[in-house]
Amino acid sequence: MVKVSDLGYRVSLIDGFDLGRENRTGTYVMADRDITLVETSASPSIPHVLKGLQALGIALEDITYIILTHIHLDHAGGVGLFLQHCPNAKVVVHPKGARHLEDPTRLVAGAKEVYGADFDKLFNPILPVPHEKIIIKGNKESLETSDNCTLTFYDTPGHANHHLSIYDSVSKGMFSGDTVGVYYRELEPDGIELYLPSTSPNQFNPIAMLAAADLYESLDVNRIYFGHYGVSDNPTEVYKQLRYWLPIFVQTAETAFNEYKTFKEQVDATIEMIFDKVTTHLASMGITGDHPVFEIIRMDLEVCSMGLIDYLVKRDNPGYNPIQK
Repeated sequence: MVKVSDLGYRVSLIDGFDLGRENRTGTYVMADRDITLVETSASPSIPHVLKGLQALGIALEDITYIILTHIHLDHAGGVGLFLQHCPNAKVVVHPKGARHLEDPTRLVAGAKEVYGADFDKLFNPILPVPHEKIIIKGNKESLETSDNCTLTFYDTPGHANHHLSIYDSVSKGMFSGDTVGVYYRELEPDGIELYLPSTSPNQFNPIAMLAAADLYESLDVNRIYFGHYGVSDNPTEVYKQLRYWLPIFVQTAETAFNEYKTFKEQVDATIEMIFDKVTTHLASMGITGDHPVFEIIRMDLEVCSMGLIDYLVKRDNPGYNPIQK
């Protein structure tokens, strides 16, 4: 399958069909002097990305940069495999993510804890990235990809401590990864914008997540390029919904955390309670329970709820600092 969308401002989006689903994850392509990609998705998505580049008429040897917003496997798991096709490309990553690209052992182990028996189907193979192929970019550092484009990198923890947001001077857009949530495009035909926080383990931090949204707002971003999925030209609504839903997510998890004793019970209760709140919210806008968006939301909430409870466990430990963790 191949699906390529022209987003304007010389940016295209290749659908990676993650989990076999349309509009789930993708790879952004900036057709600058130095051809630059943002994200690779997981390894099973690489064949779709390769077909998308072919459809765009981009030769693999002409790709200069592959930027990773963060190293979670649904965004970056395919980068090692993809590099085998791109002999001249370098990988741009957060300082805290570089060593895990070179040696993905701990990254793989952490993902297996979350995804269990589904890991191989979702992510294999995970190949290391050679040291000489890695470029590290820290907060407010930049990368010139043409005479007209400077990409500026911002350290934006909240979803993960190894998370970069990348500001594109041409479109005045921000490649957000998971920092300000997930854009549920399944509701687009219904005329509804839904953005929910992405609170997956094990570095979720609501304070930093809200701070990242404040940063985006201060930069007067015109568009947000989501890791999941596509572009929003309505950043004000993105910030509004993140600020609305994030406290609900945390407060709901606190209720489950206080009511139940085991981690599994706490997570299961959090899933059900948040799902009920989102279902009620969408029902008020005429979305019935058989809408396909609910399958995706529930799947996301399974991981988000693990992150929420994990955060509360760590928060209640003496000496735990959610900013520094």
